[in-house]
Amino acid sequence: MFGRREQLAALVLAAAIVFGLGYVYAQSRAKLPEPPVLQRAQENEQVEVLVHVAGEVAAPGVYRVERGARVVNAVEMARPLPSADLQALNLAAPLQDGQKVLVPRVRPPDPEGVGPGSNAPAAPVDSRININTADRAELERLPGIGPSLAERIIRYREQNGPFSSVDDLKNVSGIGEKRLEGLRDMATTY
Repeated sequence: MFGRREQLAALVLAAAIVFGLGYVYAQSRAKLPEPPVLQRAQENEQVEVLVHVAGEVAAPGVYRVERGARVVNAVEMARPLPSADLQALNLAAPLQDGQKVLVPRVRPPDPEGVGPGSNAPAAPVDSRININTADRAELERLPGIGPSLAERIIRYREQNGPFSSVDDLKNVSGIGEKRLEGLRDMATTY
C-alpha cells in the first residue's frame, strides 16, 4: 500500500486543503469593514461663503451665507437702517467669497434745487473701479497702477478669467501686499 512517506504527504495535503477551506469560510463570514467611500467633488465644494457687510446697517460685520446667495440676503442679515439707499445696490447680484457689500446712505436733495434729480434724493455714485471690466485708462486711476501694470492686470484677467475678489490682484506680477492695501478700497469686482 502506501509507505510512510506517502501517508505523511497525503496528511499534509489534506491539512492544507482543510486549512484553506476554513480560511475561505472564515473570510466569507467575517464582516469586513467597508472601504472608505471617495467623496464626490460636489461634497468637497464650499457650501458657504463669507461676506463683509458695512455702511448703513444696524449690524455691520462678516456674515456666513450659502453659496449662491444674493446681495439682498446679506443686507437683510445686517439689517439696513432707514437711511440706507438700497436702490444704489444691485440686490440681485450673486455674492462671492470675501466680497464686501457697502450699503450707502441716501443723499439729501440738493438744497439749491439745481442739478439733475434735485427733487429726489440722489443715488450715491460708486467711484470704485471694477477690475473685471475696467480698461487700461480706468485701471491707471488706481493708486500705484501705471500703464504696464494695468496691461498685466488685463492680460491676467484674459488668461485666467475674472477676479473673484480684489485680493486676487496679488496673483498679478508686480502687485504685492503693500500695493494691494493702497488700492483695496478703490477697487471692486462687481
